Amino acid sequence: MRVFKIDITSWTASFRYPNLISGFQPTLEVPPVSTVLGLINAAAGHYVAHSTLKLGYYFEYQSKAVDLETIYQIGAHKGMPSNHAKSNIIRREFLFEAFLRLYVTSQEVADYFRSPVYPIVLGRMNDLASIAGGVRECSLVPRDHADQLRGQVVPFSKHQLPGQIQALPKYFTDSFPRNNLGVEPYSVIGHGQGVSARLEAFRDEEKEVDVYFHDLSF
Repeated sequence: MRVFKIDITSWTASFRYPNLISGFQPTLEVPPVSTVLGLINAAAGHYVAHSTLKLGYYFEYQSKAVDLETIYQIGAHKGMPSNHAKSNIIRREFLFEAFLRLYVTSQEVADYFRSPVYPIVLGRMNDLASIAGGVRECSLVPRDHADQLRGQVVPFSKHQLPGQIQALPKYFTDSFPRNNLGVEPYSVIGHGQGVSARLEAFRDEEKEVDVYFHDLSF
């Protein structure tokens, strides 16, 4: 299959658990689909209303660590934010030397990354990332029986693969407040643990990884 390949690198990355608001903030080992779609929006410079989209990706990192972060908690008065704030310290997990490779079949989506409009970040605003090597076109080899599924998320209900099971949104609306679109459980498969499964995937020989493609429709 002919695809466009985009490599994104950053010193740090973090992908929050959707349901954890306070206390220790662990990171997912792979970005959710919604995070990747957010990167496409940042590159495009606007909210992209996809009708359908075919998307695959692979993520790896060098190590994981915990940082101390100062946050400011703003008080409320009669349901509105007040001018009173107090500082607090939380422990936040982050990933070091992150690498994300996107695979898209859409020429239009690939072109967004040739000259991104907004900064690309892998998590929070200080997880600034860069595009390494530009946009490249390549061929991926189809695999009926994938044995190197890693560094990605795969829908759990359909394939029931091992890995951390986590309910994640596919996308968000551009309304205020924004709403989740298509929350479903995913197998979060870290890059260090290759999983074997009978599903359609495509081999990236350069990374020796079998890539699952999400057929998204909204």
